[in-house]
Amino acid sequence: MAQLEHKNFANPDKEMAPPNSSMQVVTVGGKTAIKMTFQPGWKWSVDIHPDAGPKQCDRHHFGYQLSGVLHTVSTNGDGAEIDSVAGDVVDLPPGHDAWVVGDEPVVFIDFGSALS
Repeated sequence: MAQLEHKNFANPDKEMAPPNSSMQVVTVGGKTAIKMTFQPGWKWSVDIHPDAGPKQCDRHHFGYQLSGVLHTVSTNGDGAEIDSVAGDVVDLPPGHDAWVVGDEPVVFIDFGSALS
């Protein structure tokens, strides 16, 4: 039987600190949520790619953006581009690059798809 459960990103199950970013991971009720913070100047292909391997992000992200502007470009051949802002719900399939636009950090809550 499912039970009431809660956790807080201030006390995560796991923390990661890739260059120019931070991530707090919590698992609640068997589901994972990740709070991702990207600092001004952060770019996936510059800050993550050298350690991750692929030339594009191969993770599927579905989440809610709390702050900042994130520019995302599809690298799957269709050339689609979006700018997401605070309040946006975003679905980013695998095969993209992304970077922070402007001087405000991007804070994004990913509902677990980034770790699958």
